Amino acid sequence: MHVLHIAHQADWHRALEEGTYRVSTRGRTLDEVGYIHASYPEQVQAVARAVYADDPEALCVLVLDEALITDAGVRLELEDGGDGELYPHIYGPIDRSWVVDVRPAEFDEDGVLRY
Repeated sequence: MHVLHIAHQADWHRALEEGTYRVSTRGRTLDEVGYIHASYPEQVQAVARAVYADDPEALCVLVLDEALITDAGVRLELEDGGDGELYPHIYGPIDRSWVVDVRPAEFDEDGVLRY
């Protein structure tokens, strides 16, 4: 199964140089939040609209193979003040080897994130 993470392209490029990705969501780090926010494919549009709709930076979607995420682990948890759905949270930095695809992403004129 795939887990998705919306990222700034600049943050992902930095992770390629450093070896791991440590951004939880839109400028907040793993160290600040305690985990990295992620979503399943059916959840990514809601996350994109709620968090990134007004973001001027170039985005991408990291596609992670959940079976490869071993050290950190994925926990399904509710978001504080969220919609009652369980979202995957990654408790540790994302290793580049877990990422099976990186897709450029942008919002279309209807506010849908295309990736």
